[in-house]
Amino acid sequence: MAVPRFKEWFRYFPDDYRWSAALALALGSAPYGGAELGEIDAIGRRLADRVGDDRAWFAEWCAMGARIQEEAEQADRSGHAVSAAASYLRACTYYQVGERFALPKDAEALRAYSASLGCFGRFAALETEQGRGIEAVEIPYGNASLPAYLVHAPTREPPAQPPCVVFFDGLDITKELQFCRGVRELTQRGLACLIVDGPGNGASIRYRGLPLVADFERAGSAALDHLETRSDVDASRTAVMAISLGGYYAPRCASLDHRFAACVAWGGIWDYRATWRRRIEQSFESAMSVAGDHICWVLGCTDLDEALERLGDFVLDGVVQQMACPFLLLHGAEDEQVPLADALALFSAVGSIDKTQHIFDQVSGGATHCQTDRLTAATSVFADWLADKLLAPRADSVASSLRSSSSGARACSSRG
Repeated sequence: MAVPRFKEWFRYFPDDYRWSAALALALGSAPYGGAELGEIDAIGRRLADRVGDDRAWFAEWCAMGARIQEEAEQADRSGHAVSAAASYLRACTYYQVGERFALPKDAEALRAYSASLGCFGRFAALETEQGRGIEAVEIPYGNASLPAYLVHAPTREPPAQPPCVVFFDGLDITKELQFCRGVRELTQRGLACLIVDGPGNGASIRYRGLPLVADFERAGSAALDHLETRSDVDASRTAVMAISLGGYYAPRCASLDHRFAACVAWGGIWDYRATWRRRIEQSFESAMSVAGDHICWVLGCTDLDEALERLGDFVLDGVVQQMACPFLLLHGAEDEQVPLADALALFSAVGSIDKTQHIFDQVSGGATHCQTDRLTAATSVFADWLADKLLAPRADSVASSLRSSSSGARACSSRG
């Protein structure tokens, strides 16, 4: 059990970093409708004398999920679509936050996860009926497919085809939890968002047996290939973003597939094997968001030695030097899971000329891992940055406009 080192954030369980971080993750969903403070506090109080007991954690969170799901279904049957959608989304959060610590993924755990997907699916259907489109899609990936949701930007002119952000998860998060991590802020700015369970995450690992892979650019390119088949987004203005371990995924995708127009690393990763070697050497008493055997499960390994061997390729040096698109790095100055030095090494190595780093400190809030202590500080930063990069006039469109203009010379500028 790792005790939080950095004390300047809300630690519901002061002696357990992992549990406190997971509860804070749920609380961070509240501004987006994914959680309610009183419901989370009720769970926390029931767990107060069982800290570290992951079976108790699973039982209490899933019990709340079932209770809120029942409220959603009752509202749904009564024709109260708005209330039903809100409750379905919260129920999904509670099921998934509970299930994240359940290892092995036995029948009980998979039933809870299936319930979470059912809740989100009904939430998405109700949202779509109300004009806020959330479309379930399948992204071809080798001989399988990756499950995803395309969250549509509100219909507006221009553009008829909005830019899009491909948003991958991290080590232990899911596309449903990602929905409450800034997706609405992107769509409100006129950007579509494709949230994806990449290999090793969410339904991709639980139901399809797709393990985490070092060559994650395969998933990124597959997502972009899918977007290029659609007429309702502008695939030529697509960014890739990912959270936590996604600080490895997104930079690798953008470095090795130059079709991506921008890249956001929400958390910096440099040498992920070194990160796990430190954790193992410290007997998992360092800050971690998951139990130690989680890494073996997502990689499809039998033991930690094999996991470390596979993680040998999870290194960005020699890769990110090839990146050319605009790049944004977000990192917490007091991140206890990934040292700030790793994030700074990543930023220094990225080959893009247009690159920006935003380090959140204690004064600004958001100093913890992926801004768990002040989520909206991060989401507003990356949403504004992506809107600036993807919605700005491109040089080719500006030149075309100048050629077709009959009003004579005039000043134009291009950003991006």
